[in-house]
Amino acid sequence: MTTVLITGANRGVGLALVKEYATGGDQVIATCREPAKADALNSFAMASNGRVRILPLEIADEVSIASLKRVLADEPIDIIINNAAINGTPKEQTYLRIDGENYIHAVRVNALGPMLLSQALFANLRRGTAKRLVAITSSYGSIGRDWDRTVTAHERYAYRASKAALNMGMRSLSRDWAEFGVIVGIIEPGWVRTDMGGKSALETATSISAEESARGMKDCISKLTPETSGIFQRFWGEVLPW
Repeated sequence: MTTVLITGANRGVGLALVKEYATGGDQVIATCREPAKADALNSFAMASNGRVRILPLEIADEVSIASLKRVLADEPIDIIINNAAINGTPKEQTYLRIDGENYIHAVRVNALGPMLLSQALFANLRRGTAKRLVAITSSYGSIGRDWDRTVTAHERYAYRASKAALNMGMRSLSRDWAEFGVIVGIIEPGWVRTDMGGKSALETATSISAEESARGMKDCISKLTPETSGIFQRFWGEVLPW
């Protein structure tokens, strides 16, 4: 049976991924900052016949990561999905002014946290069967893509930098952990109608639901191979420029 660990599992895409895997019969370790306040996640876990276990994790806190590792001990994990992230708003991160502390916090949550968690659970991943390490990223992290100034990209300097850093870290792990059989997915989830997707995602015909995104990403993760490990891609397979 496949065991999947998902961060940021209390809402949005994270919660949709929990439901997608658990409904398919997999065992899910769902992590979030405040489990007691995760009403929707708790309700689903209660009805999951034991397939969902909820554990606390503050991805920006190394002590919290170490605590999670102690709880999991040597338990095999087949798939780790680094989903927890922040967009850094409403603090300023524009081309005119950047809030320095907010910028650093965004990088810690979105880029450093997933790296530290992945390293902490490396042995668990190696004991698993699938050995898939996944980062939910964003096309905003593409350095090679030019953004129209009419969209909000010019207001997300911290978010964009943090996702580019996440991409680089995971790309590096895809090469350095290949000898251990670990396959790395760097996956863009689409323009999802969630708080992270922003108000404009609610108003455009090209956006998708969290459930649609979760189904697509699960399929993408299942199709990852050593040849596609470390590729920056949308969940339907389109390769994005670095």
